Amino acid sequence: MKTQQTIIAFKIDEIVAERVKAFCRQRGIKYGFFIEKAIVAQMDRESLKENLVDIKALRELETRAVPLDEYAKKRHI
Repeated sequence: MKTQQTIIAFKIDEIVAERVKAFCRQRGIKYGFFIEKAIVAQMDRESLKENLVDIKALRELETRAVPLDEYAKKRHI
């Protein structure tokens, strides 16, 4: 199934734009496809960083964790 596409306009450094275009030309990659994948990859990296920060914060709470069977007994589950 084909997804709907839209146009996003943004300004980037001219040198960066030329490097991306040359990179895509040399490898036979469509410019828009490359930019879309690069944006998604960066968003994934940012999400991963946020998740790692959450894991680090939760790991500090791990020492206070109660085993599930013990918790269930207290809750009469």
